[in-house]
Amino acid sequence: MNTWPAAVLIRAKREGRRLDAAQWQALAEGIASEAWSEGQVGAFAMAVAWRGLDAAECRDFTLALRDSGRRLDWRDLPGPVLDKHSTGGVGDCVSLALAPLLAACGAYVPMISGRGLGHTGGTLDKLESLPGYDVNLDPARLAKVVREVGCAIVGQSADLVPADRRLYAVRDVTATVDVPELIVASILSKKLAGGAQALVLDIKTGSGAQTPAEADAQALAARMQAVAAGSGLQLAAMFSDMGQVLGRTAGNALEVQGVLDLLAGRPHCPRLRALVLAQAEKLLRLGGIAQDAADAQRRTEQALDSGAAAERFARMVAALGGPADVFAHALPQAPVQRTVEAQAAGFVAAIDVRALGECVVDLGGGRRVPGAAIDPAMGLSDVAERGQRIERDAPLAIVHARSEADAERAVAQVRVAFTLGEDAPASVPAWRWL
Repeated sequence: MNTWPAAVLIRAKREGRRLDAAQWQALAEGIASEAWSEGQVGAFAMAVAWRGLDAAECRDFTLALRDSGRRLDWRDLPGPVLDKHSTGGVGDCVSLALAPLLAACGAYVPMISGRGLGHTGGTLDKLESLPGYDVNLDPARLAKVVREVGCAIVGQSADLVPADRRLYAVRDVTATVDVPELIVASILSKKLAGGAQALVLDIKTGSGAQTPAEADAQALAARMQAVAAGSGLQLAAMFSDMGQVLGRTAGNALEVQGVLDLLAGRPHCPRLRALVLAQAEKLLRLGGIAQDAADAQRRTEQALDSGAAAERFARMVAALGGPADVFAHALPQAPVQRTVEAQAAGFVAAIDVRALGECVVDLGGGRRVPGAAIDPAMGLSDVAERGQRIERDAPLAIVHARSEADAERAVAQVRVAFTLGEDAPASVPAWRWL
């Protein structure tokens, strides 16, 4: 029972005093039950932004959020429950391929995902490019799909971490979305409530990332690892490069097509394949399915190359209301497609990836406010890579637009996002484990 008034707890954090585990539980209960007003929730978020939380408080807050609603129980499954989280990037569609790949290797993946806001896309928006795909499942249906298929990529239900759901909505309008302790608690509370036993955290850095500065990314990783260690969750963190689009596409249906090509063995982006395999191999080892790195590599490559991962993806889509034969289904296509031609020859020295993400949003392929409609066909394809040699009039990307006027504006946006130089830039690792 909540025995601490909201004002007492808010004042304690405002003055920099520590809260104990019982007080954090009371705080999460007050937010979830709506006993706290929006003003009080906002005042608390601002107090954390101002004073911060120590490692123990961050752990206790995370667990309190986790316990504010339903917790999924997978103890009867015959394999490990694995998951991943990405901090978000342009063209980041790894989850769509990773979940079925892990399922094909004997893991179970109830992946609770989100929608895009701003210049980075959302996993749920990508999947809703497939007509009928239902991201809003009740717990019984989610459990059925995970047990039968091995994976399900869905949205957060109303009774899963309700305190975080309400807190996040307030953070979005109080300039506290980027507070590190609130980020950590939000991410890990949902993963813990979802029943994950092992998690890969993919922190994007570079111009297209939410955390472009490596120092900020390092600090976030350290906080995540400390809280995970104190809550029984195995966590492996990586930095991955967002100095270029992850695949060769940006936009919902276009990214889904890229994943379908990868799973079906059609021509695809090697960087995307490599990152999917790297995360899958790490998770198989964390989950105890693979004995060592060589065993993990053998299992993941076999599952991908044999079509087993593609079969799991198709079963997941069909089970969640999408097309019965997703690999033969035609995805939404833009009526206008325009090639962005380079105005000079040279190597792609740098890419303003955030500008490319903003271009997709301007085309209608993303949203700037929660709940805004998205046009799944809009976006960019065949995006040039950093270090690639480009001749004059050769394509930098292809714009997918609803109208000629939209296409014309997008062509100009894309062209200025690329910097060409006489020499090839130094190579940057696609990722590294921490």
